Amino acid sequence: MPAEAEIEILRAFEPVVRYTHGEKFFPMSVGLYVRASSLWLHVPGGTDEEVVPEGELTLERLEELRDAPFGSVFYLRFVQPLDLTGSAAALAGERKLAKRQDSEFKAGVGRLARGGLLPRLGDGLFSLSLLLRGTVPGATAAAAALKYAELSEQDPRFVYHGRVVRQSGWTICQYWFFFAYNPWRSGFHGVNDHESDWEMVSVYLYERDDGLVPEWVAYASHDFHGADLRRRWDDDVDLELHDGHPVVYAGAGSHAAYFHPGEYQAVVPLPAPRRVKQLAAALAAFWRERLGQSDETRRPLRIPFVDFARGDGVSVGPGQEHEWTPVLIDETTPWVSRYRGLWGLFARDPISGENAPAGPMYERDGTARPSWFDPLGFAGLAQVTPPPQELRTMETECESLEHRESELDRLIEEETDVLRKLGVQIASMHGSPHLAGASERLEAEEAERVESLSRLRKEKSENLAVVEALRRGIEARRAGDRDDPRAHIRHAAAPVPESTMRFAHATEVWAAISISLLLLGLAVLLIWSPSNAWAEAIVLVLAFIVGESVLRGTFVRTINRIGVVLALVAVVVLFVEYVLWVAVALLVTLAAYLLYQRFEEYRA
Repeated sequence: MPAEAEIEILRAFEPVVRYTHGEKFFPMSVGLYVRASSLWLHVPGGTDEEVVPEGELTLERLEELRDAPFGSVFYLRFVQPLDLTGSAAALAGERKLAKRQDSEFKAGVGRLARGGLLPRLGDGLFSLSLLLRGTVPGATAAAAALKYAELSEQDPRFVYHGRVVRQSGWTICQYWFFFAYNPWRSGFHGVNDHESDWEMVSVYLYERDDGLVPEWVAYASHDFHGADLRRRWDDDVDLELHDGHPVVYAGAGSHAAYFHPGEYQAVVPLPAPRRVKQLAAALAAFWRERLGQSDETRRPLRIPFVDFARGDGVSVGPGQEHEWTPVLIDETTPWVSRYRGLWGLFARDPISGENAPAGPMYERDGTARPSWFDPLGFAGLAQVTPPPQELRTMETECESLEHRESELDRLIEEETDVLRKLGVQIASMHGSPHLAGASERLEAEEAERVESLSRLRKEKSENLAVVEALRRGIEARRAGDRDDPRAHIRHAAAPVPESTMRFAHATEVWAAISISLLLLGLAVLLIWSPSNAWAEAIVLVLAFIVGESVLRGTFVRTINRIGVVLALVAVVVLFVEYVLWVAVALLVTLAAYLLYQRFEEYRA
């Protein structure tokens, strides 16, 4: 298809993206970013070296294939290393820029006040991990904001890099958004910062006589995968359309995409060994399911972060204050296919959160990105048939299963006939010692055929149920009815209800200082009363938990949970203290039960 036609398709369904007030980075042209960056090479065990300095780098030079040892990483630098003076100047300049642009962000209810004591403790550990991990320097975000502001004056366009791909009867429009920086941690109290960012929205179309028709849209988002990323075009619960264009609410700093405006509780797991995570999950399941103490399904080893997707800032798209400028890309675009390095600073973060991402076609390790080579699988659509082919596919499958049903009847009859013959043969051998070996072989064959017959009968039963469901579906499609557009959703992202964010000022203050106070209290106990530190530490923690429950209005529930925990502890203590007598009591009880059971059997 000519490039003009692909641009026309992209334009017809391009999204409207609404950003949060305070966002400083917006989708831009990669060419503009590359010309303002330098290219570097990190060699394992060696020092980083500059390959192409800033001012000399172009997309053409970026595309050049360069040899490097195994384990090496090519990466771009948007912000050059800053000294103390440069960092101070960047921070001061960024504050002035925010006032000039009226882009100062106000978090409202702090994220720490939205979680309990345990998540805040996890947040403290996460903050400490930043001291040990590779992270983007603190002033880099400020310097990046200033540099991006200068570039946007040179080229004020809002750009997406669009791709049209055809796969298994679907036409997919991919809208790739490139940002100069991801300031989620430094700007919005989120998880990470990294130079550059790639985000993507996909629209899935099918072909009809009168042209292409939109059927699904998928937004890349935190903690969600496969079918949970997508919504059907007629889903009026989640999908907002503006003159036929899907509306996206972008997370502040993170640039993740959501279907509704609001503030989303991001679930970020604590890095921990696999066995520790399994143990924590098992304990959480026991707490919820066996003890019935909570309806929460969140993972226990988590950190409370908020993704602000309020949609009250800049809006880009058809009919908005800013329009999109599309740039067409595909596998033949040299910078897409040839450059496998990172699009920003390689911070040497072992868990990669602070390392820049790779391009739209590749992962950080240089392997192909699934959302690029398998856009259907990315949104859980590999098994979904385009609507024009759906009825015929259902009819064909129904015919196939009906044919199988007849075949199963024949096989069941044949297997039953063989089994009856075997039964006659085995019965006739009884009383003939010289036929013991033959009888044993026939009995083994009989057992196998009994199992085979059982499988055939089970398949027939399941086959009948599927055929009945297919017939109902075929009748519904012929009548023009469709299934529930939300039937595929297992976990849907939902903003935090406003009612849960009405905390008093005291709760905010407590959330900010509680972990530090707890740690200082434990330090005091270790100094002044080391012999009783464990017991006193438990009392101190319980006092903190109860005090917080008063502020949150959960005092009764908290006391109930503390009672359950103390009861479990008491059981464990009693068992350990009196393990010998517990074993004796158990043996006596088992002996009495068996005696009673045997005596009742004897009397009968």
